[in-house]
Amino acid sequence: MLSEPFLTTRPEVGWDIPLLVWRAEVPLLAVGTAPLGGGIGVRRWVVNATVPMSYDRDDPAEHLAEMADGLGLDGPGVGLLTGVDVAEVVARADTGVRVWATVGLGTPVWAAAPVPAAPAQRVGTVNIVGYVPARLSEAALINAVATATEAKAQAIWELGLPATGTPTDAVTLLCPADGEPAPYGGPRSTWGAPLARAVHAAVLAGGAGPVVPWSDRRAG
Repeated sequence: MLSEPFLTTRPEVGWDIPLLVWRAEVPLLAVGTAPLGGGIGVRRWVVNATVPMSYDRDDPAEHLAEMADGLGLDGPGVGLLTGVDVAEVVARADTGVRVWATVGLGTPVWAAAPVPAAPAQRVGTVNIVGYVPARLSEAALINAVATATEAKAQAIWELGLPATGTPTDAVTLLCPADGEPAPYGGPRSTWGAPLARAVHAAVLAGGAGPVVPWSDRRAG
């Protein structure tokens, strides 16, 4: 089981910067695109950390590992970064599936832009963390990442943005490491369908109003 996240802060560049932490009661099987702990493997915790809009470190995995060490998190875990205030996380659940999303849409883009876009002036990141209460096969886990991404894109389209996401979106999905693996994670599968609905609802709610980057709000 994955815990509800708790909100804490870390001292950095003279500020107390927020971050969310999830802990697993027992190690969970995870899949994802996070800079720390991405890929497929067993993980014990997840961190979603706010960073200032001026963030310029080129070693995000090492930075996140430093945060985890400062929090006393042991073993392998997952770390994500965002300019959004993670205190504004949106949680949704559907048929046992739970999803948390921090939604920043400052730089909406089409995935298949016809011409390379100019460097973005505003960073926007949609970070999705999801928990499925049944063991998924590795193929189903990868399929579930696609399902979550499709649901996110659907929500962004329904918000009226001509985009499928932002350049820095990330998703992490976790499930029990033991049990008979479910073979499918697509949007009409047993677990993919509620995952899609929960992701769609979370991103739709998170993107419904203006989102001011944490550092902009603090400075202003």
